[in-house]
Amino acid sequence: MALNKELLNILACPECKGELELLPKEDGLRCPKCEVVYPIKDEIPIMLVDQAVSDKDWTGSKAS
Repeated sequence: MALNKELLNILACPECKGELELLPKEDGLRCPKCEVVYPIKDEIPIMLVDQAVSDKDWTGSKAS
């Protein structure tokens, strides 16, 4: 089951409140303004600032 598209429309970056982009593998939500990715684990977005991973450090669904 893919991430609910309605949920994606209402989610915002917890840091800057900006829009998020779903990554192609659907394993993270990217904030272009903050240049971080919030991981998605078991179809649940982890929207905690301290769990965000820098764009340059993002390795996909194996990121912790």
